Amino acid sequence: MDEPSSRDPTERGGLGGAAAPPGVAPSRACAYAVVRRVFEGGAWADRALHGEARRLRLDPRDLALATRLSYGTVQRVATLDHVIETLSGRSTNKLDKPVLAALRLGVFQLTYLDRVPAHAAVGESVELAKRDAPRGAGLVNAVLRRAGREARGLVAKLKDTTPQQAALAHSHPEWIAQLWFDALGAPDARALMAADNEPAEAVLRANTLKTTAPELLERLSIEARLDGDALILDDAFDAFSSREWEDGLLMPQSRGAMAVARLLDPQPGDRVLDLCAAPGGKTTHLAALMGNEGEIVAVEQHPGRADSLRKTAARMGATIVDVHTGDAAQPHAKNFDRVLVDPPCSDLGTLASRPDARWRKAGRPEALSELQQQILRAGANALRPGGTLVYSTCTISPAENEQVVSAFLATHPEFTVDDLGTRLPLWKHPTMPQHLQTLPHRDRTDGFFIARLRRDA
Repeated sequence: MDEPSSRDPTERGGLGGAAAPPGVAPSRACAYAVVRRVFEGGAWADRALHGEARRLRLDPRDLALATRLSYGTVQRVATLDHVIETLSGRSTNKLDKPVLAALRLGVFQLTYLDRVPAHAAVGESVELAKRDAPRGAGLVNAVLRRAGREARGLVAKLKDTTPQQAALAHSHPEWIAQLWFDALGAPDARALMAADNEPAEAVLRANTLKTTAPELLERLSIEARLDGDALILDDAFDAFSSREWEDGLLMPQSRGAMAVARLLDPQPGDRVLDLCAAPGGKTTHLAALMGNEGEIVAVEQHPGRADSLRKTAARMGATIVDVHTGDAAQPHAKNFDRVLVDPPCSDLGTLASRPDARWRKAGRPEALSELQQQILRAGANALRPGGTLVYSTCTISPAENEQVVSAFLATHPEFTVDDLGTRLPLWKHPTMPQHLQTLPHRDRTDGFFIARLRRDA
């Protein structure tokens, strides 16, 4: 259910948000501004990127490079800072913020990108620093010249045998590395962390209330392959700036997220309760699957997000959606045919597409599991006998996923579990195969947990 929602305190200027300096590519100027806004202003990377790209009027090719540079730098910042401190002999905490941003951006290019000329990575990073911190430009130049010779070797020497080593080598907080070593085993944990640092699969869902996937593909004229109502993109595409977005023809949404609504399997005429519904990707998908016949009560606690959800439903033509501003953990009306419980989670399945999420402290599993259980109980109480409930999260965390469902079933014998692993064996959970757990390194989509429960008739 989560989307970036906090106000970006850097939206109205500063932090590298001026025009690109002479001799600096717009894509690098954009990435530099995004990196500064994330680490200095607390901005969400995707929102910062969208705003900077629109301000600089990036074309699709420049947007693709800006996305790779900014997301990659944010994702790999722990490893980058290790290289910077090693080569500069200084703590990153003591560097001027513009200098540190320019160094991070330059070291990322020199260490991880093969097609970027070293002279461009060094020279343009120096120019960015020179504009905002002129006295630090010499340091940026000296460190990046060393990085061109030594950075890859430094990174290649990093081991990932233990969770602590893997956290540095793959640039994750240690608590995430430890969690995945314990839950998945070392080989899968390492592969998952490596996948988090690669570009996420880009997918659009065609809004079948207004178009079809083949029609949308023809209209967009981009390289993509079809998978049901999904377009899996080969090209960069700024969906939120497109006319098709404004017309409600598409929704950026991962294949894992799309599976949630499909597995709830709503039918035309059903009464559906969608808890923690914003930003509305799953809500509007439910409406499309129902052919806009029936009723969807979409509950969202935050008034601003609820208003945004109403606008999304209107844009997508999902007229059966009735948005209620309220607490999903509180009692709801009874006798819904289907209930979707998609509670707040730690977002650990979306670290490739939400590069800053790993560095935020608010989403620890232990702080969320009790709330998730409360929302699941509230949703179950609203379900009619014989009805279907789907519990889903976009995380990879036993405490938020299978343990929540198991604790619920232990006190609610009137509910039984559907065997989703038999239906979708490629996505079955590694230890509880009746549930699903998509894994980015295995399935090339966001990491979603999905359990389907039925209430006895």
